[in-house]
Amino acid sequence: MTVRSSWRRRASLYAASLACCAASLAAMPSGASAAPAPIDSPAKAAAAATFTDDFNGAAGSAVDGGKWQIETGDNVNNHERQYYTAGNSNAALDGQGNLVITARKENPNNYQCWYGRCEYTSARLNTSGKFTQAYGHVEARMKVPRGQGMWPAFWMLGDDIGSVGWPACGEIDVMENVGFEPGTIHGTLHGPGYSGSGGIGAAYTLPGGQAFADGFHTFAVDWAPDSVKWSVDGNVYQTRTPADVGGNQWAFNKPFFLILNLAVGGYWPGDPDGSTSFPQQLVVDYVHVTTQ
Repeated sequence: MTVRSSWRRRASLYAASLACCAASLAAMPSGASAAPAPIDSPAKAAAAATFTDDFNGAAGSAVDGGKWQIETGDNVNNHERQYYTAGNSNAALDGQGNLVITARKENPNNYQCWYGRCEYTSARLNTSGKFTQAYGHVEARMKVPRGQGMWPAFWMLGDDIGSVGWPACGEIDVMENVGFEPGTIHGTLHGPGYSGSGGIGAAYTLPGGQAFADGFHTFAVDWAPDSVKWSVDGNVYQTRTPADVGGNQWAFNKPFFLILNLAVGGYWPGDPDGSTSFPQQLVVDYVHVTTQ
């Protein structure tokens, strides 16, 4: 896939409630989809669960504060248009075993963004300070939103971001989708010397013109020392090792924390337009992490 010059990574929200969160700027990853291959399921059977959230709870309730913290604020670095809200305003359980992150075209509390009065609200959650892990199988089953300007993501940042910054901390994008590519998702690595437009990754496209918003799909990485392997619905589409980072530091042999968010607009997806309907939702059935 041809590298684009437009940046596509989100940057940190320096919210008062966030002890250690940053994020980053990046562009479309280099690389292309590989032929899918099945994951070794028998190996998974022996894995021990280390993080499990099936989002069971009463409709309208907030996420488990023992597992997730909620970031607030806007994001000037990517020129995203949303304001991330606290509590259960834009991230709530639906009572049917799902977390629903909702993007709305609204501003009920006169939130201010980098461009003036915010036009949209949404939510972003992370496990910093609550759960980190080095290596294992990291998986989420989700249904993405639909429409121009939508930018859902499931990703990870190195837990040492507070001391070394980004991109030295490393970033593993398990899944990103932008609304103008309804049938394609991207998996990417960012690290020192291969961030931004040099992010290393590949795309996976559903066959037959299907769209990811049409149903639930399972997005995962299998992460081991010196190796990260991406899959969609059990089909492996790329594997990256230190040989792929051009002699730069491999930043992925240490603990990372998890992030879920739904951005609206930004350099990579572009802003919503007249074809985009609101509200839009990222529906998360579960997030599971195991030791292998």
